This record gives sequence, C-alpha cells and structure tokens, in this order.
Amino acid sequence: MAAAKIKKGDRVIVLSGKDKGKTGEVTQALPKDGKVIVSGVNIAIRHTKPSQGDPQGGLVRAEAPLHASKVAHVTADGKPTRVRFETKDGKKVRVAVKSGETISG
Repeated sequence: MAAAKIKKGDRVIVLSGKDKGKTGEVTQALPKDGKVIVSGVNIAIRHTKPSQGDPQGGLVRAEAPLHASKVAHVTADGKPTRVRFETKDGKKVRVAVKSGETISG
C-alpha cells in the first residue's frame, strides 16, 4: 500500500534506521516487494573477488532497498508528510496531508 504512494523521482526522508533523517530522491520503486531505493541512503558494501570483468576486485558500494514504510514524502520546507489520494477534475492525484498541496508525478 505504501509503495503506491511513493514513486520514482519523489524527494523522501528516512524515518528510522541507521540513515534516519537523511533525504534523497527515489531512484527506483519496487511495488511488488513494498520497497524503494533512495539515492545516497542505505549504502551496502560488498567485497568482490578479482574477475575478468573486474580485474581489480575490492569493495563495491551500492544502494540497497529500504522498506517503503521507513520513508516519507518531503514537503517544500523539508518536513515529512503522509500522502493521500484525492479525486480532482475526475483524476486521482496524490496530495500531501500536512500542506494539502498536490504532488506531481
């Protein structure tokens, strides 16, 4: 349910975990898993052996998915808000609960 309210390109803030308080843009939404990938947040480090494709090997840093319930949409003033759906002009649109402004996308 929460994954449908947060889409690719949204500015979000992390609500809990090691990256609590960090903001970033959603680079990928995984609605089937209920997860999102946020740029610069939840960086996972993997140790890789040298191979033909990567002769150096070493540490590879990548953004890991976060559960959608751990992030919230950010308003213009930088505060988190919930998202609800409303019908405007016959179209279903996302609306920020705190400010009432329509969220594009």
